[in-house]
Amino acid sequence: MNSDHAPNMGRRSFLGIAATAPLLVATVGQATADQASPPASAVAITDRRKLGTLEVSSVGLGVQNMHRTYETTIPHRPEMIDLIRTAFDRGVTFFDTAEAYGPHECERILGDAITAFRDKVVITSKFGWNIDLETGERRPGLNSQPEHIKLAVEGSLKRLRTDHIDLLYQHRVDPNVPIEDVAGAVKDLMDQGKVLHWGLSEMGLKTLRRAHAAVPLTAVQSEYSMLWRGPEQDVLQLCEELGIGFVPWSPLGVGFLTGAIDSRTRFAEGDIRGIEGRFAPENLSQNLALVDLVKGWAQRKQSTPAQIALAWLMAQKPWIVPIPGTTQITHLLDNIGAGGVRFTSEEIAELNAAVRAIQVQGARLPDAVLAYSGVEAPAKS
Repeated sequence: MNSDHAPNMGRRSFLGIAATAPLLVATVGQATADQASPPASAVAITDRRKLGTLEVSSVGLGVQNMHRTYETTIPHRPEMIDLIRTAFDRGVTFFDTAEAYGPHECERILGDAITAFRDKVVITSKFGWNIDLETGERRPGLNSQPEHIKLAVEGSLKRLRTDHIDLLYQHRVDPNVPIEDVAGAVKDLMDQGKVLHWGLSEMGLKTLRRAHAAVPLTAVQSEYSMLWRGPEQDVLQLCEELGIGFVPWSPLGVGFLTGAIDSRTRFAEGDIRGIEGRFAPENLSQNLALVDLVKGWAQRKQSTPAQIALAWLMAQKPWIVPIPGTTQITHLLDNIGAGGVRFTSEEIAELNAAVRAIQVQGARLPDAVLAYSGVEAPAKS
């Protein structure tokens, strides 16, 4: 979860919805840090990566913010469709959305945008939040009951205007449903050709092993960036052991790593970043050392801060595919330009050491939202 260049609504802001936070955000722009970028006409992705056996472009596009931006304005729908089509024209073949984004509306936008080239792209969606199947009303908690999963996927297929979802994730682990039951429902959908691959998001490690044992997983999706390196503790190692790809959501730290935020930034009431410890004024000044770092490397590599942050992620493992989201063509071109940034082994060792030396202060999310991450599914009775 789609999603970093302010002023667009980030994937983390969706988690704020789960915590009942309003969707209001201060408007901030994307810094260029005086870096040179390739001409827009020359920007395209040619590299491909593997998530398990699934081949995708090395940078994807998160389609979460296209129904409403940070400022809660509604983007012009034809422009969002054009942005998705432009991404495809520039080599993007990996598009990420979810039932919960909108809810429902972002699936409709993606479905309308890709009709002419559906069979040439990989699309993902997600189930798991307690969302009314017909109205899209967001209800408290989660719902991964097997029959609900199947009905939710039927709705997603209709909105996406397709007969199959290439990669289907459980959005968050339901603490009331054994993961083997979830896997069984997904397997039924696979047997019907409605789902080709599946994955988990922000799950507990034991649940990941159990799910993979039941029905092999293709990808894990979790927050990961220079600003939040939690997956390095254990998730990435387990993915490597099991042969599972990794898809970082919020790969640019909700715009932070683009240089859009400085020590004077204060967030509007309701902006979830305003209640995240890492963006508190007492922590922000220290955490901005990361921004200084990416700006310095952007000058060194003749790129932009966003491109350095994305290229850093891709340099960690060949099976990592970030999915930054945006509602602006200029940011799209900036993001996909990251595919052209290359580090030597000496450079990435130097950059890794510099990133590790910066101790990010403050929690990544409010406790009420973090409660949905790292959950272990109950044992199968």
